[in-house]
Amino acid sequence: MQIAYQEMLTIPWHRLTTAYGRGTKIPELIKMEQYGELAQLIEHQGTLWQVTPWVIQQLLHTLPNRSVESVKKEEIQLYIAVASAFTWDELTSSPVQHMDELLQEKWLWSVVEDEEEWEEEPRGYEECAFISYYVYSEYQMRAAIPLFQNIANMRKDLAPSLTELLELLANRQKLWETI
Repeated sequence: MQIAYQEMLTIPWHRLTTAYGRGTKIPELIKMEQYGELAQLIEHQGTLWQVTPWVIQQLLHTLPNRSVESVKKEEIQLYIAVASAFTWDELTSSPVQHMDELLQEKWLWSVVEDEEEWEEEPRGYEECAFISYYVYSEYQMRAAIPLFQNIANMRKDLAPSLTELLELLANRQKLWETI
């Protein structure tokens, strides 16, 4: 699995879906550390959205460079919400080879902001792409396990939430060994 970091400005947020429409507000929510609102947009009732792997990438990219004291419980709750959606037991189709492929034109919403697109299934929810939102979100979070462990060791107030997150990710180990 290959994941190349995408700068926030290069991601077409306005052409990616959230639980409630386009992801246009995502960069500002990340900048303002609005983790509760972000969580509602990237995970809803066990479903991950087109924006999810990109939001996870942006958050995890900055996490190692931040002070441990700056980590908020709401951020950890966001990760738990996403990890709780990792319930698939097997891949029903193959994910895309590279996460960047999810930004290809064939998966993106139109440039025109026509919210009537919701009347039909939005582009980017074909089986291959849809499973990729889960696979790449989980892959990135599993790669961050040492970082989560370090934060848990240094922040006793976050340790219970991080323990829950780490248990969710550890329970997925056997599945990943078969991929």
